[in-house]
Amino acid sequence: MLAEVPPDAPILAQEIFGPVAPVVSFDHVNDAIRMANDTEYGLVAHVYTGDLAPGLRVSEALDAGMVGLNRPVVSDPAAHFGCVKQPDLGREGGHDGLLEFTESKYIAGDW
Repeated sequence: MLAEVPPDAPILAQEIFGPVAPVVSFDHVNDAIRMANDTEYGLVAHVYTGDLAPGLRVSEALDAGMVGLNRPVVSDPAAHFGCVKQPDLGREGGHDGLLEFTESKYIAGDW
């Protein structure tokens, strides 16, 4: 764990694949959401809270393909896996992953 990381530290804008937990202080939850979304990556985010309502609000506001709310592991065979930003858009697994192999078409007509 890295404590007292400044909000402009490079580690907060990089995709780190390893057991690293940078801890950044914030004054308001909106500041935390802004800092978390201020990256070009969006694979996984984690939210830990004792109050479910704000936890869900923050989870929905995060630009991430997957969010773990009060749980360290987000993978599940029935769930989709994928990013909303870099390095890759799209989904694997689950119902949303199957949609990646389909082409939708809308046909409007008057018969």
